[in-house]
Formats: sequence, C-alpha cells, structure tokens
Amino acid sequence: MATFGAENVTLHDKTCVPCQGGTPPLSDAEIVPLASQIDRDWRVVDGHHLEREWKFADFQNALDFVNAAGVICEAEFHHADFDFGWGRAKVTIWTHKIDGLTESDFVLAAKLDTITAVAK
Repeated sequence: MATFGAENVTLHDKTCVPCQGGTPPLSDAEIVPLASQIDRDWRVVDGHHLEREWKFADFQNALDFVNAAGVICEAEFHHADFDFGWGRAKVTIWTHKIDGLTESDFVLAAKLDTITAVAK
C-alpha cells in the first residue's frame, strides 16, 4: 500500500505559507532540490529571486496569462512581480519580508507552471 506523506506532495499541490519574517532566506543547498521541481525555464538569480519569461503570439495572450497568474497569486496571497507587453510576460518571485527565497516562492512558481499551456 502506498503512503501519501508530505514527501509525496508536489510543489504545485502545496499552499503558500505567509512569511512572518525572522527566518533567513533559503541557502543554496536548500534551493537546489526545490528548483529541480519547477520548470527548467525558471532561473534562480543570485540566490535571491526566481525569474521566468514566457512568449506569446500576441498581446491578448500575454494579458490572459498575467490575469490567470494574478488569480493564482491572489488565491495564495503571495504576489509575484509582472513585466509584460506584446507577446511576452516576465515573472519575478521572492519573499519581500526576508528579501530572499522561501519554499513558498517555489510553490508559487510551480503553480504558475500549470498555466503555461497558453504560451507558444
């Protein structure tokens, strides 16, 4: 019989946990296994934030993606930064309260990975 412990839960099935501050950002050693669970197009920048860019056929598809991502951010109460325009959307994620990465940043990235079907 299979067990279904926390170790079997994928990142996109988890929920973002609000940061209370007072804890240090993830170390490089803690980042590596989490980064392996999100799309390889995500980049960890200076051990500080996650960044990914999507390409789209036009402005409307980019806007639709940003709106869908915004719904996820609101549901998780964890908000990414968006830079988008005609045919592109760039997402940057980090936990502002500790000025670095937490597991919740990777959870949010994994959730955003689930809506990439609209990208070209």
